[in-house]
Amino acid sequence: MPTPFHLAIPVYNLQTCRTFYRDILNCEEGRSSDHWIDFNFFGHQLVIHYKPKTDSDLLTNTVDGKAVPVPHFGVVLNWDVFHAFAEDLKQRNIKFVIEPCIRFKGLVGEQATMFFYDPSGNALEFKAFKDTNQLFAK
Repeated sequence: MPTPFHLAIPVYNLQTCRTFYRDILNCEEGRSSDHWIDFNFFGHQLVIHYKPKTDSDLLTNTVDGKAVPVPHFGVVLNWDVFHAFAEDLKQRNIKFVIEPCIRFKGLVGEQATMFFYDPSGNALEFKAFKDTNQLFAK
């Protein structure tokens, strides 16, 4: 079994982001304080930490013709889980930065992917491979 990662990210509205990760993404809430909240993020430990809002430039890199937000984070899901999750997010009116789509179709690394922001502007990417052996293929 792979070991889970730990990721801590800044959020400027702890309660709004708590609702987003818990109720929209269905992440189980763990320990918390007045300044941070732990979540089970698809088997990994995600911690949102309060940080005052700042005006910083949004950076992107072009990947397969799309402007991919940098930085971003997320998980690789099972193919069927990805598509069900994407439909659920659409029903919840999530505004996608990059709509669910297939990237690198017919090429090494073909994958389903989607990008959206949390309420504090953290970019998330969820992806899936029909063949998980393609995850690190060159």
